[in-house]
Amino acid sequence: MIQFKNVNKNFNGKPILKDINLTIEKGQLVVFIGPSGCGKTTTLKMINKLLTPTSGEVLINGKNINTQNTIKLRRNMGYVIQQAGLLPHLTIGDNIALIANIEKMPKDKIKAKVNELLNLVGLDPDEYINKYPKQLSGGQQQRVGVARALVMDPDVILMDEPFSALDPITKTQLQDEIFNIQQNFKKTIIFVTHDMDEALKLGDKICILDTGSIVQFDTPEELLKNPINDFVRDFVGKNRIWNQPELIKAKDIMIERPIKSVGERTILQAIEIMKSSHVDSLLVVDKANFLCGLVTLKQIRKNPDKSKMLKDIMIKDILTVNTEDSIIDVLALIKKESVSFVPVIDENLKLSGLLTKSSLLSILSNQFIDEDEEEEVEDNE
Repeated sequence: MIQFKNVNKNFNGKPILKDINLTIEKGQLVVFIGPSGCGKTTTLKMINKLLTPTSGEVLINGKNINTQNTIKLRRNMGYVIQQAGLLPHLTIGDNIALIANIEKMPKDKIKAKVNELLNLVGLDPDEYINKYPKQLSGGQQQRVGVARALVMDPDVILMDEPFSALDPITKTQLQDEIFNIQQNFKKTIIFVTHDMDEALKLGDKICILDTGSIVQFDTPEELLKNPINDFVRDFVGKNRIWNQPELIKAKDIMIERPIKSVGERTILQAIEIMKSSHVDSLLVVDKANFLCGLVTLKQIRKNPDKSKMLKDIMIKDILTVNTEDSIIDVLALIKKESVSFVPVIDENLKLSGLLTKSSLLSILSNQFIDEDEEEEVEDNE
């Protein structure tokens, strides 16, 4: 765990970081992002003592890093920068093995580790281990930089805009590899970027900074749905959540007060409820709001005895989705099962809401209308 406690940093009397308080849990991938000069790289460099606070503390696993040996601290952290920083006179294998050799790791272990890491970052050891940096493309050099950062199996990896100079295809490939490394090995990764799409793609949590202060530190989902102020809203982009549909949950778009009834109501009473609410079906719940079944107008018409109770005629085996299911999963289910609506239940199986084909289409069409209106305003300007 990494903690910043009341950290301030001044350069020539000018405040660069202002009262930074932040906790990064072990195994998280946290992204620092913000406008140029906001302090994101300065904050990153505090973690490996490339910069020290003017005041405040940086702690790793509860220990103030100012009390720790700087060289030892850095050798137990991976560090990846924009231009890879490979030594041109060393082969790729020797670049990756540099710290391991300094630490006098056994030669056979070093060789095995280098081969393992080259494979991990998608470079064939037989082809690349004896090449020199100038013989590699920018993307390949960055892959070697990532491999070198992992050679001592560090718990913490710092990445300062490592992919910003790469072409989009290579950038996407490396982003995927970093994500997979973090998922498989549970490293704590602190990643600096100026690219919000990259931040949303990679981050477990995102820290947005402005003029040396933390504006919002939250999950990608919360940043998209609940920006803390106009700065975050504008920085993230108002409609960006629609480019991340997996983050839109059933609970965000469901009808929150669906028409429902208890099973002890009669068919006659159900007809009156349907008439007054202008619906052709009722969700049946018990007194604790557990979903029990469904009654449709079609079923009611099949039962001439209007004194019968709903619990005796309701359909019990009905499709449901969870409040946390993504809109992608919901749309797939509706299409697969050819249903026009689906109830939404919470983790306790209680009824939370309802999703219908028409409500989904309305939400999606409103989104595109809003986008068209914004584009029209921009064109008129």
